[in-house]
Amino acid sequence: MIVDDICGEGFPVRGPLMGLDFGTKTIGVAVSDGLRSVATPLETVRRKKFGVDAAALLEIAEKRGISGMILGLPLNMDGSKGPRVQSTRAFARNLEKLTEIPIGFWDERLSTVAAERALLEADTSRKRRAEVIDHVAAGYILQGALDRLAFVRASQ
Repeated sequence: MIVDDICGEGFPVRGPLMGLDFGTKTIGVAVSDGLRSVATPLETVRRKKFGVDAAALLEIAEKRGISGMILGLPLNMDGSKGPRVQSTRAFARNLEKLTEIPIGFWDERLSTVAAERALLEADTSRKRRAEVIDHVAAGYILQGALDRLAFVRASQ
């Protein structure tokens, strides 16, 4: 099921979440703890075919007891939706057919820039940055969603 608002009806209120940074060549994966306080970058899945990619993601979800997925939505800087948004939504629609895990979206603008900056500040080599940038970006996407969920929960 695709959920329009991760803070609204239909999105689970408990259990760990998985954050995904969906790209043309890779999918960055991050997971949260069960209390949904911290996002941890996990791995980068090299894209092959949809079936192979989906199987890899669903295997991770099953092993970790994931209750919901947050897929980064690559909006343009002005908030408009370009072709990458369409392909991300198409991926979510196809994945939705294979799992009962609810899928929500989170604005991912500048997540890769933030991840790159953090890796540079940590004095990570160029080679290592290339290896981890996607799942670190997925961590930023997921942490943003976790912070929003915590804020909404605290204000209720």
